[in-house]
This record gives sequence, structure tokens and C-alpha cells, in this order.
Amino acid sequence: MRVISLKSLKAFWQRHPDAEAPLRAWHKCTAAAQWTNFVAVRQTFASADTAKVKSGNTVVVFDIAGNKFRLVAAIHYNTGCLYPLRVMTHAEYSRDRWKDQL
Repeated sequence: MRVISLKSLKAFWQRHPDAEAPLRAWHKCTAAAQWTNFVAVRQTFASADTAKVKSGNTVVVFDIAGNKFRLVAAIHYNTGCLYPLRVMTHAEYSRDRWKDQL
């Protein structure tokens, strides 16, 4: 997959240094993947899940660092592109406000 922009990942790990290594590992694994559907994503990341957001789109939620962090991404399987939309702590994710913002 082509991960479009690491900017949001870097910004997050600058605020949460313990997230850098797990996010880099996620990026390396994701960049090597060739997912064509969500089933393929789950074969790589068994804990990945989908969520419907306010815009009506479906996003994929990845557990990072043993569920300490969450990464929300839009995946365009037809083009092989993944867009990291938001990286959050588990507490931020649990508030569910992010769904109304995407």
C-alpha cells in the first residue's frame, strides 16, 4: 500500500515518543502490503476493525502498541492508497468524538 503522508504519524509521535517505534513498524508492514479488501487487512492486522463516520464513509481502525494507541485510516483498495486520518491515544479514541469530525 502507498501510505499517503507520514505527517500525522510524525506529529503524533513527537507528542507521544513511545508511539514512534510502533507507528514506524505499522508503516513498514503497511507499505509492504497489497490489500485488495478488508479481509486482506485482517490477515495482516487481526485486530483491525471498521467504523462508519459522520461523513458516511467507512474507515479502518488499527490498534497500535498493544491497543495503547489507535490509528484511523481511509483505505482506497482500488488505487492501493492508505490515508492516515487520525492517530489517538486509547482514551481519546474512547470518547468517540473523532467519528463526528471525519
